[in-house]
Order: sequence, then C-alpha cells, then structure tokens
Amino acid sequence: MARVELTLPDKFIFQTTLQVRVSDLNYGGHVGNDNMLTLMQEARTLFYRSLGFESEVKLEGSISQVIAEAVVIYKAEALLGDTLKIEIAVGELNKYGFDLFYRITNQHNKEVARGKTGVVCFDYSKRKVASVPQKLAQQLHVAV
Repeated sequence: MARVELTLPDKFIFQTTLQVRVSDLNYGGHVGNDNMLTLMQEARTLFYRSLGFESEVKLEGSISQVIAEAVVIYKAEALLGDTLKIEIAVGELNKYGFDLFYRITNQHNKEVARGKTGVVCFDYSKRKVASVPQKLAQQLHVAV
C-alpha cells in the first residue's frame, strides 16, 4: 500500500492544548479517526477566535468556510487523558480558500498525527463559493 506523505511547513502560528476525553476513543481504546478530525476542528475554531472571528461559521456576514479536503496521517496512539498540543500553520492562500496544516503531539512531545485541511470560503445566503474575506486574508498573508 502506498503511504500518503504530508510535509509540514516550518512556521506554525497558533497552538492550543486539548485533553483526550473518553468520548474521543474508539473500540481500540485510542482516538478514532473521526475524533481526530473533531480535535482539529476544535483547534481551528480556537485559531479563528484568536484572529478575532467568532467562529469558523461566522467569518463575515453570511460567509463561512467549508472543508473541501482533509488528510490525517497517524504517527502514534492518543490515549485517554493525554494532553495534545495542536499547532496550526497556514499554507497556500488563493482567492477562495487556503490550506491549514496541523501538527499534533502528546505531553511527551511525541508526534501523534499530522493533518491538512483545504478550506474554501462559502456564502451560505447565496449557496456558492465566496472570496476569502479581506480581514481574514490580510491576517493569513501575514502568517504565511
């Protein structure tokens, strides 16, 4: 089986910590793939809030964001009670969206996972793709 490779950027501009809860675990006793995406979403929401936005669904007027693609590569298990540090970096930015990269490590500084989400801005009132709001674009340009 060919493995997906994901090279992370050198510069991470945001970090937060989240604790693994029992509801994050799957039948194998570790964080399941669906819950890793949820932890990444939680970190992404906190990232947007750190930039002054209420949430990822309230960027500007009726403009929000949708995740067009997601990649998660697992490096180690995340277990109940682990404190995960989730770092976020900004990748390619274009008129309609951008990439966010995630590095997830545990309290022992062991890499648990890395990820990438392709973000596309979306105007929910018009039900179509929208340009990245200027305020967000400016902040992301500084971060890149």
